[in-house]
Parts: sequence; structure tokens; C-alpha cells
Amino acid sequence: MTYTDQELEELLSDLESDRAERKETLKGDAATKVREAVCAFANDLPDHRRPGVVIVGAKDDGSPSGITVTDELLQQLADIRSDGQTVPPPTLTVEKRRLAGVEMAVVTVAPSDSPPVRYKGRTWIRVGPRRAIASAQEERILNEKRRHRDPHFDTQPVSTATLDDLSRRAFEDEYLPQAVAPDVLAANDRSYEQRLAAMKMVASADEPIPTVAGILVLGTRPRDFLPSSYVQFLRIHGVEHGDPVTDEAVCDGPIPELIRQLDGKLASHNRTMVDISSGPIERRESSYPRVALEQLTRNAIMHRTYESTNAPVHVYWFDDRIEIFSPGGPYGLVRRDTFGQPGVVDYRNPTLAESMRVLGLAQRFGFGIALARRELDKAGHPEPEFDIDANWVRCCVRARP
Repeated sequence: MTYTDQELEELLSDLESDRAERKETLKGDAATKVREAVCAFANDLPDHRRPGVVIVGAKDDGSPSGITVTDELLQQLADIRSDGQTVPPPTLTVEKRRLAGVEMAVVTVAPSDSPPVRYKGRTWIRVGPRRAIASAQEERILNEKRRHRDPHFDTQPVSTATLDDLSRRAFEDEYLPQAVAPDVLAANDRSYEQRLAAMKMVASADEPIPTVAGILVLGTRPRDFLPSSYVQFLRIHGVEHGDPVTDEAVCDGPIPELIRQLDGKLASHNRTMVDISSGPIERRESSYPRVALEQLTRNAIMHRTYESTNAPVHVYWFDDRIEIFSPGGPYGLVRRDTFGQPGVVDYRNPTLAESMRVLGLAQRFGFGIALARRELDKAGHPEPEFDIDANWVRCCVRARP
């Protein structure tokens, strides 16, 4: 995906190119415009099937602006991938390169396998050397591109499902207002089917068959089509599998409802201890930090495999620990040795991940486990333990010593 210095210098000097964006600095509104450009290059409407580049440190005419390329600047640019504002997350690299005799920061953006890509709810595209917001026709083209090349299971159509199996109320009243910028939504004359297709909830407007993601996020009865799409919760009185079960629940329904049920079940068992003797101010402390449990269980729901399995996510609460079992092992860039490292993330279910971010069920991409580790450490718990197999991941959160 990396261009040679000569290729970059050619793009730098070609003022009519639709594969290069130049910015003198990252100050003012330049950071926003860089994100819009990254979104446009990821959508690759001209279908170059080659990366686009954003060069920071160059004037509009391609001459150097004379900025100093610092580690802070490079980190700001790298954060575009994981800050949750561009979805699905773009594939990009950030480098310090020497072009035209001076150092510049170069962001190289690969065409997305799952367009349309949106920045803050807007679909940006490249029209010659400028950026623009996609029209309904241009979004239709992006949807067709995705349909023919997207390899992910969560974008595949569920052949036995129909539009009646999706909740129109949940889509129009809850999902769309959070997914699409208000001004774009107000001016939007797209049909219901076109809007569903733009959000990857159906295969296309002309063939409105719900996708796997559509069933998971908006389905009225997801388990009718995806039998594994639930969470099995057990509260076990003891420390061994096979000890008495004191509470059990099946959390199911569309993802927002499933997570609501699971959060409620976890909260009901997460006892709060009140300390009124160690200081002048009353202290309240839960058995486990709520944020850590939310991050780890939502991570399991987001990254699990829904393909060719009837196994749910299992959450087992023992007297001395909580175990979270997720079907599906590491995926893509994530391996055993990189599992859980901040910023090392890949998506088995990119549309589901995008939907959970839209609904406020995930904030930044790739930071859930790191946040859980931090919250557990603050509360005095040991590090979470991960047992990673090719076909499953088990997370163990132990009680405070």
C-alpha cells in the first residue's frame, strides 16, 4: 500500500489529481478536512482501486509549507483510524517521508472493502481534486461496489428474511438520527429501502433482503435466523463448573435490547459495599467495576463469529471470578501475541461494529480491553486473563484479593 518517494512527489505536484490532498498544517479546520479526505479516499468512488494520500506539510501548489513533523502530529493522524468518527474504520498508514527535499507527514488510505464510509454521518467522495458529499445516486454506486466485493459475513443477505423482519420504528426513530448528520437527514429524499441499503442493513435498494447485520441490529426475532445470537448468563454458587446455579438468564433480541438485558443482569449481581467508618465521607464500591464488565462483554458480542455455529456468548459468574466465553478466535491483524493491545484491532463483523458505535454501545475502536484493564487495576483487581484458541476466546476476570 506504500508509494515510492517518486510516486508521492508526482502526486504532490499533480494539482488535478483526485488521489492526493495537501494540507499546510493540522491547525484550525485542517484536521476536519483531513478526516473528510480520508473518508473520500476510502470510498474510492472513481474506482481507482489504489490508495489515496493526504500530505501534511505541503501548500496547495505542492510546495513545502515548512512545518516540523513531530511524533505528536503523526499520532494525531494515526488516531483518525480509531477515534470512532469515521466508520467503518479506514485502513491507513501514517509515515514521515522526505519529499521535495523536506520532511512531510503522509497518510496513505486504502480503498474500503465495505463502502460507503462515513465521517460524522456524512459520506464524503472525491470529485476531481475536491471533496464533496455523496448524492443518492453516488451512494447507490458505493453500495453496489460493496455488494460485489465485501467478504464479511455480517453484510451477507439472509435469504429467508424479508423487510417485515426488521423494525422500521427502531431504524427510523433510533438508528438513523444517530447515524446520519441532521442536515443530511433533513434534506434526504431517499426511500426506506435506499436508507436501509446505505446503512448496510439490506443487500440493496433494488433487492431489499436483510443482511446479517440488519437482522442482528434491527431484527424483530434475530434468533429465528441466527440461532447463536444470544448471551447465556449463569450465576454459580461456588468456584467450579458443575456447582449449583442460583440464577440464569437468556439475553436475546436485537443487539441494543440484548445488551440492555445483559447489563441489567450484571448490575443485579454486582453488589455494592458501603464504607462509613474509614473516613468522613461515605464510600461505595462495587464487587467489579461496571465499565470493565461492559467493555469486555460488548467486546465479546461485537467480535464473536455468528457464522456456522449455534453457540452463544457465555457469561459465568462464580464466587471468585467471572468468565466470558466468545465463539470465534482471533481475526485478521489480531493474533495471540497482539490480542488486547491498544490500537491493534480488526473486524470480523465491521458493520456490526459500526452499528454498535452509532448506537453508543462502543466509543473508540480498539480500546475496549485497554479500558477494562485500566478500570480493573484502579479497583484493585488482577489483570484480566485471556485464553485464546483458534475457535474461541475465554476472558477471566478475578475478584479482588
